[in-house]
Amino acid sequence: MVPRIFAPAYVSVFLLLCSPREVIAPAGSEPWLCQLAPRCGDKIYNPLEQCCYDDAILSLSQTRQCGPHCTFWPCFELCCPESFGLTNNFVVKLKVQGVNSQCHSSPISSDCHSKRYFP
Repeated sequence: MVPRIFAPAYVSVFLLLCSPREVIAPAGSEPWLCQLAPRCGDKIYNPLEQCCYDDAILSLSQTRQCGPHCTFWPCFELCCPESFGLTNNFVVKLKVQGVNSQCHSSPISSDCHSKRYFP
């Protein structure tokens, strides 16, 4: 049996636990984040829709030119020079998630030298 002096405390706790969890905040206030938001330079971006590439926020679907013969998705791939000199050859390599991907250690996605586009 619960003593009578603790009954109001139990009821209060029950009401707090079972009440709707709606946060009322002043207009224009931003929600508090439980973890740090990803940053690109000094700007925050949404990693489900965007990525940071050369200190610019890009849409996940944006492409860039990789050498004269092909394009790549900077959010998912790297444009890597394969050789230098008179013929600059490029290779597109996959970025490995969760790792600071680099050209020398990433798997090849496509060889730009073999892709020739004719007008």
